[in-house]
Amino acid sequence: MNSENVLSFFKEITKIPRESGHEEHIIAYLQNFAKERGLECKTDKAGNVLIIKEAAAGCESIPAIVLQSHSDMVCEKRSGVEHDFAKDPIRYIIENGWMIAPDTTLGADCGIGIAAELALLDSDLPLGRLECLFTTSEETGLDGAMALESGFFSGKVLLNLDSEDEGEIFVGCAGGLDTTATFSYTTEAVQDDFKFEEIYIKDAIGGHSGDDINKGRANAVQLLGRFLYSILEYDWQLVSIDGGNKRNAIARESKAVIAAEEDTLDVINEKLEEFFAQVREEYGHIEKDIKVGWNEAEPSADAIDESTTWNLVTALCASPHGVLAMSQEIENFVETSTNLASVKMLEKGVIRIGSSQRSCITAARRAAAAKMEACFALAGAHVTHESEYPGWAPAAVSPIRDACVASYKKLFGVEPKVKAIHAGLECGLFTEKFPGLDMVSFGPTLRGVHAPGEKLDLASLDKFVALLVDVVVNFK
Repeated sequence: MNSENVLSFFKEITKIPRESGHEEHIIAYLQNFAKERGLECKTDKAGNVLIIKEAAAGCESIPAIVLQSHSDMVCEKRSGVEHDFAKDPIRYIIENGWMIAPDTTLGADCGIGIAAELALLDSDLPLGRLECLFTTSEETGLDGAMALESGFFSGKVLLNLDSEDEGEIFVGCAGGLDTTATFSYTTEAVQDDFKFEEIYIKDAIGGHSGDDINKGRANAVQLLGRFLYSILEYDWQLVSIDGGNKRNAIARESKAVIAAEEDTLDVINEKLEEFFAQVREEYGHIEKDIKVGWNEAEPSADAIDESTTWNLVTALCASPHGVLAMSQEIENFVETSTNLASVKMLEKGVIRIGSSQRSCITAARRAAAAKMEACFALAGAHVTHESEYPGWAPAAVSPIRDACVASYKKLFGVEPKVKAIHAGLECGLFTEKFPGLDMVSFGPTLRGVHAPGEKLDLASLDKFVALLVDVVVNFK
């Protein structure tokens, strides 16, 4: 059991389609893995898989340990890249000590956790009972964890392998909530003398809406709303709008097709150049590659009605995004945030805005969702909330936390950081379904999670694996 074994399993996993909600291939892979090795395996109605390896001879008295990762991944790709996540393997390179997917997400979140569990199950280490849990659709609402039934696993100690900073042991996390605003619109005819162009914002960094929300990155949907609001004084029509994608990813790209007289478009394009200069001034120290511009667009007979255009644009401009509050108890810890994730025309007559709110405090999380609701309700949208999950409060007494800290110090000669994370982990749901569960979360260093260019630090993988092995072998 070493990092080469783990990396070998992970390379196999990169070949397996596993977008959230479509985990059937990875589920079959896990089931077949267990069958080939004669291990007990069970799968529930939500697709959660549990593989059990009984204690080695002489290790029967060691407490059972639950190892947990989620089986799905966020599927994002750069604009213009041809990649079908339903069938194409992830293309990656090894460069300067990193494993990188240049044009897509890598899926190390949480594929590297899956691989570590499989490598442990495949090892001949002297271990107590292992219960390896692989949950579904974590990235779209922790659906698998929510569907878990009490008693699905029996262990009282759990290692969540879904963290992204080596040297940090997480003992708490934020809870989350999704908010959707829906506009209904009618169409109106585009004026005969109007020309068409597409305004775009692209190549922003994006990132994880929990881990990266405090890093000052541009939100392409918010910027598009801001620009369109700045030109409302001119006579133009909104033909279409699109931006962002996943609820838990900061929007990297957005675009809108507008129609106007040629002279008006000339003025708007001058305004767009001024706006790009403003974006560079605001975000230039972070966003090195962001682009703002326009292209000619295909003509359309219809546009979104004027009233809905005004309501939509003003709401997007006014919508909150980013950190709403920092913790007063934990230094440099984001307490509450909101992510303006996407704007989509999914069907004729309907525009949907997706967002997510996070906080370790339930009341603050719901207040953030109410803030988003109020913004869009004032603009005439129908607003709903869904997929709420609880936070995970740090425990005063935690033997597994103490064991991880002691192991890390023994192996590497320094104390790890013990902290909470603003991202959501399934641990909060486990505390409700399995009272008394003692948990920590740790993992190797990942960067660019939930965005193209996601990468895994291979040196940190060595340390992650060493820590995992030491903990599971020596925990009593």
